[in-house]
Amino acid sequence: MSVVVIPAGLFAIGLYGVLSRRDLVAVLASVEIMLGSATLLLVSLATRLGTVDGSTAGVEAIGLFVLVVAAAEAAVGLAILVTVAYRVRTTRVDELVEVKG
Repeated sequence: MSVVVIPAGLFAIGLYGVLSRRDLVAVLASVEIMLGSATLLLVSLATRLGTVDGSTAGVEAIGLFVLVVAAAEAAVGLAILVTVAYRVRTTRVDELVEVKG
């Protein structure tokens, strides 16, 4: 039961952070918490379900793949954050009202 409860709690905390915070850095950190909870759920379910031969290579592959995706997402998110902060001179979500090309 705790295999689902703990990641669901972490996801709820991340979702609350995304919906309540107004700073882009805090929103990005909350998205990372949500992604971490999804990673935890995938790896814990894969470990709990197990494999026929007892090998954990599939679980390790899932964990590694999700970590690579999380690192790429963090890099892209930080690049967007730096670009927005440089052009608009703010990281507040409330003050970002226009999208210009």
